[in-house]
Amino acid sequence: MSALHLSQRGALAPASPIRRLTPLADAARERGLVVHQLNIGQPDIATPPAMIAAYRSYDERVLAYAPSDGFRAYRERLATYYTELSQDGGGATVSAADIVVTVGGSEALLFAIAAVCEPGDELLVCEPFYTNYAGFSHMLGVNVRAVTTFAKDGFRIDPERVEAAIGPKTRALCLPTPGNPTGVVLSRADLEALAAICRRRNLYFICDEVYREFVYDGPEGSRAASLLSLADFDEHAIIIDSVSKRYSACGARIGALVTRNKALREAALRFGQARLSPATVDQYAAMAALDTPPSYFREVVSEYRARRDALVAGLRGIGVDCALPAGAFYLVAPLPIDDADRFCRFLLEQFDLDGETVMLAPASGFYATEGLGRTEARIAYVLDVPRLERCVTILGSAFAAYRAQKDVGRR
Repeated sequence: MSALHLSQRGALAPASPIRRLTPLADAARERGLVVHQLNIGQPDIATPPAMIAAYRSYDERVLAYAPSDGFRAYRERLATYYTELSQDGGGATVSAADIVVTVGGSEALLFAIAAVCEPGDELLVCEPFYTNYAGFSHMLGVNVRAVTTFAKDGFRIDPERVEAAIGPKTRALCLPTPGNPTGVVLSRADLEALAAICRRRNLYFICDEVYREFVYDGPEGSRAASLLSLADFDEHAIIIDSVSKRYSACGARIGALVTRNKALREAALRFGQARLSPATVDQYAAMAALDTPPSYFREVVSEYRARRDALVAGLRGIGVDCALPAGAFYLVAPLPIDDADRFCRFLLEQFDLDGETVMLAPASGFYATEGLGRTEARIAYVLDVPRLERCVTILGSAFAAYRAQKDVGRR
């Protein structure tokens, strides 16, 4: 009798660099250590009260399925939000029929890639990139083709280099703005240049906009420019969105795929029918979150800006020359060590400062090109300023201890 074996798809699925060190963190806690988690984008900001109240007030006798594309009332409310966003730049209206409610932004991303790529096709990204771009592409038999961006340039995305990377099997460009993991924010001019390439080369543009409210260097209340606002681009544009970060509600698992391309939206709906429906109660909570006042976002953005500034100043003070991110709440830091993966394990397995240590995400998993990101880590500034400053102190001591250990090993 032959042994059971996994599919190649299952056996070769990439582990998440964000979560794969979790067993080491759990073991560190079992040893009594405090582990400061800077590896994952789990905000500590309070979820809007209206959203929490909606959960508490739900009192239907039967917890029933929702429609496969989400409740119409919620999609209509979302359409108003997206229309306002679109018309900020002179774009057209968005209707409820342009939206499929998904199980988080992750499912929207999965549906988008599945709808536009055949097995063996290519998804064009800029590395370092959000790891699920590669994870879902692998699941679907799609290859990731990467354009490298560099810390010394602030991870700037160059449209000319993007176009030069397009191959005969490239079907879609997938980019975030603001970016995870780099914090790069694409300007309207950037989006227009990239959209022109997609029109010219007949590509879809999957734009991951889940952090659009988190922009730090423009006027108060600024949002990142949206692909929805571009004229004459409806057939190419696919928006990925989520309530997770906008409302500090990662556990709600409600997202959206937004496109004015009717055939593409229909394909996403059929995928949605296969998984039956998005969560019922969470949609009611997400609908309540749409009433969140602008003051909430002003306060949240101000807090994240302070965290960004404190973290970058602190890192530079211990010899980490990192770029200042313009949005989201991540940065990719080139660490003054030889191997970030080994260093991240060292933090959890061998190091503490007065009973405390730090968990980071090694950046190699955010690259498709072998060998890149080897000395970099993604850091999420999702803790308050005093704790971030403490984390910097811990990292400074850890760098010294790690290098001392390596020196001993070489003797």
